[in-house]
Amino acid sequence: MGKSFLRTIVIAVATVSVASSCVNAAESGFVHADGKFLADGNGHKLLLRGTNLGNWFVQEGYMFQLEHGPASTREIEVLANELIGPTEAARFWKQYRDTYISKQDIDFISKQGFNAIRIPFHYRFFEQGDDESFTLMDRVISWAKADGLYVVLDMHCAPGGQTGSNIDDSWGYPWLYEDPASQEKAAEIWKRIAEHYRNNKTVLGYDLLNEPIPHYPKLRQYNSKLEPIYRKLVAAVRSVDHNHVVILEGAQWDTNFDVFGPPFDRNVMYEFHKYWMKPVQGEIQEYVDFREKYNVPIWIGESGENADEWIMTFRELLDKNEISWTFWPYKKMDATSSPVTFSRPVHWDEIVTYAARHGWMGDTVHSIEVRPSLEDCREAFSDLLVQIRFDHERVNSGYLKALGANPK
Repeated sequence: MGKSFLRTIVIAVATVSVASSCVNAAESGFVHADGKFLADGNGHKLLLRGTNLGNWFVQEGYMFQLEHGPASTREIEVLANELIGPTEAARFWKQYRDTYISKQDIDFISKQGFNAIRIPFHYRFFEQGDDESFTLMDRVISWAKADGLYVVLDMHCAPGGQTGSNIDDSWGYPWLYEDPASQEKAAEIWKRIAEHYRNNKTVLGYDLLNEPIPHYPKLRQYNSKLEPIYRKLVAAVRSVDHNHVVILEGAQWDTNFDVFGPPFDRNVMYEFHKYWMKPVQGEIQEYVDFREKYNVPIWIGESGENADEWIMTFRELLDKNEISWTFWPYKKMDATSSPVTFSRPVHWDEIVTYAARHGWMGDTVHSIEVRPSLEDCREAFSDLLVQIRFDHERVNSGYLKALGANPK
């Protein structure tokens, strides 16, 4: 009897706390969940239309045309260390992060009519409140504020790994679900980030885990652990921040909403991702139904990587259903499936050929005799820092028109 009564009190207090967090956000001018949609600081319906700043804080090999590896951020760093040396590579990556996203990039995104950016980040940059990381993030957020863009912060790489694949830079298995220490570290990092941005109205919310749990049958055993981990992360955020939206992604690369019960936070939005399927209503109906059932906002945080015609058809379908979206990614090397692109640096084909022989998925097959010369490697990485600058980017007009933008 006593335990039951105590449990009732705890639930009641938690419910009041969750409800008050949403009211606080609404009253203080923050974007917040308002039934089936987001509302801006003035209470007006808000639909997000934007892009992802992929390849900035989290690098992926395919965006550098390294189709045969390296794939993950860590592997790419290994290649750079090997080709230009660890000291020069460290300087390169620092300069790369300082250059890849500039004020001109943010201005350009705003001028196309978009109103949001999603920023994927690697947890390691915020483990200790690293000055460089918050400085760079704050800088982009300040530019976004000046241009009227909302910002979503996305933990693309979580401690231990939420996917076990290259996209979270993990060690080949989603250890987050097995390792309490990794869960605690993820919660600590989110608390640190939330404390830093709790009063920032440009930051729309916190995307707690990107694409958790792949589709492999053996990994579905972790589906039941996903929402309990989300509860830990939300509790960490709410301990310091009652203003911002918390964003929950489904299992199986963020396609499966069956892992969710009724919402446990009032200021929450649910996110799904969709790639390489027919752009038809049936592919998104289950998420629309989820929105109706639980009276919560939904958002497609990633889609794209396709031809312009597909992009236009799917974007129009999302607009018809009043679903917020941010397509993936903003820019990558030598590609048309992004708003902008940049050229391969000099000697890059030599590096791609050499990297393909490296054996990222097996035995290493390389030697001093077949690697590019040190001079060519240094010149290539130096030129990469030039090519990623805004004044060297090329606009993909067809892609932007497919997203409903007006390329200028």
